Amino acid sequence: MSSFKNFLGASFLPASSRLSLTILRISAGATLFLRHGWEKRPTHWAYFMAHFPNLFHLGAPICFLIAFFSDFVCSLLLVVGWGTRWAAAYCFCNIFVAWAFVHHFAFFGHGFAAGHGELIVLYLAAMLAIFLGGPGHLSVDGARG
Repeated sequence: MSSFKNFLGASFLPASSRLSLTILRISAGATLFLRHGWEKRPTHWAYFMAHFPNLFHLGAPICFLIAFFSDFVCSLLLVVGWGTRWAAAYCFCNIFVAWAFVHHFAFFGHGFAAGHGELIVLYLAAMLAIFLGGPGHLSVDGARG
């Protein structure tokens, strides 16, 4: 019975929140970059500038540059772990604004791009966890102390 309890509790694995944060930071940052950042690379700016949502009447180019900084620059900062908490906070804010004002809090499959609602919530949760927990030990921030 004791070995079954140890198996269910996964007590054979080392408890390392620092390693967990490192894995979360790298996977969330890399996924955000590969799916949303890479498509916003400078060679595609003309398309995005013409078709990007104009939130808060800032103009589509300004809104695109805000999203570019989040999805391209901050996601790479997350992967290497440099300025991690600020990068995660910026990404969180950008993703939350997109979820609120572009996707209208869609989650269950109704409305524009509603099939992505659960992914948006997962990104938000990951960014919040990284902001609160820090970069983990395998990061530029961690190496600097």
